[in-house]
Amino acid sequence: MKKQILIGLSVMLFLISCSHPPLLKPHSQCKPSHEAVVKSGIEVLVEQNFEGLKNKRVGLITNATGIDRNFRSTIDILNEAEEVNLVALFGPEHGVRGDRGAGELIRFYTDKKTRLPVYPLYGETRKPTKLMLKKIDVLVFDIQDIGCRSYTYISTMGLCMEAAAEEKIKMIVLDRPNPLGGNYVSGNILEDEFRSFVGQFNIPYVYGLTVGELANLLNNENMLSNGLSCDLTVIPMVGWKRSMIFRETGLPWIPTSPHIPQDDTPFYYASTGILGELGVFSNGVGYTLPFKMIGASWIDGDLLADKMNKLGLDGVVFRSVSYKPYYGFGNGTYLGGVQIHYDNASKADLLGIQFLFMEVHNELYPDKKPFKLAKESRIKMFDKVMGSDKIRKTFQKIYRYNDISTLFDKDVKAFKNISKKYYLYQ
Repeated sequence: MKKQILIGLSVMLFLISCSHPPLLKPHSQCKPSHEAVVKSGIEVLVEQNFEGLKNKRVGLITNATGIDRNFRSTIDILNEAEEVNLVALFGPEHGVRGDRGAGELIRFYTDKKTRLPVYPLYGETRKPTKLMLKKIDVLVFDIQDIGCRSYTYISTMGLCMEAAAEEKIKMIVLDRPNPLGGNYVSGNILEDEFRSFVGQFNIPYVYGLTVGELANLLNNENMLSNGLSCDLTVIPMVGWKRSMIFRETGLPWIPTSPHIPQDDTPFYYASTGILGELGVFSNGVGYTLPFKMIGASWIDGDLLADKMNKLGLDGVVFRSVSYKPYYGFGNGTYLGGVQIHYDNASKADLLGIQFLFMEVHNELYPDKKPFKLAKESRIKMFDKVMGSDKIRKTFQKIYRYNDISTLFDKDVKAFKNISKKYYLYQ
């Protein structure tokens, strides 16, 4: 009898551990990797016997996320393939092996495992130079993106495409899933005067494309500098659908950077990442739940959670929290606030959450206006990430989200019509 009870408890605990609200669906860790339904671009390339790379000197742009379903690095796959002559590595922010910190400038070094030269693309140079590409015939890009314009990997991809065009070498993009799916598009299109490494292209903040689809769009819609266009090939995934979130793919999630540790974190990055640029509120970075929380020392979490939940927003619930960040903003100080819980992110206004928070915060704490508390340098960064200063200037007049929601939406329909031409998946 005791044995039966223990078995029953074990089954119940397993089911609980694998259960999630409808939005985020069963976690990939609850599914064996052999049940994977999607093949990534690198896996398709291997099946194609490295077509397009034979008898070529290859440069690889990648990081720790460039792996196959068995966690084998794309670096090692190409380096050990008899058909491939891998001659150089190019590292984005965080480095080719993911061993560099956020914002850490990287200098030239040699990869310990392969003894290949590593050219940093997040330091003094962010675009491959003529000298770096002198002995390269084809550049291969394999990095997991998170679907938000301010994430620097797509900036790196675009700059590499420009360099490939200038030096007349081929560019191959190995496609990977957009963890936000392929249907959700939100945010204003970046304005030219706010172009930077955290906003390189005239696309919405959440653009609803895989990196392969985005590469085709950039290449064919004159979005690269000086209207450049490179000799581009995209190796599509097999089995991916636009409606999929990452954990439905069966592929393993590798943290794309230290503060994107889980496959659902990109949803929260879209919801609090811009807010975090102000340096006025904590968005959970420095605590155990990066981008999933909003807090400050003066906030009453119970009061804030109650007001946020009374908004009746689709797909999201707010829980009162008190927490003390281990580093970064609010380090060592107890903060009050809310944890964001998405129960159906497909229905939620991901990008709008941070502005709705500021609206409610202004009602509760009118003497703590964030754009007055923020340093000028942080406001400039906020505008860069936002891709415009119009949204901030309009919003800060009376802190009402409805005043800017149309600015968010005005470009979405037109962009979707353009981007559909480059869909590789349904």
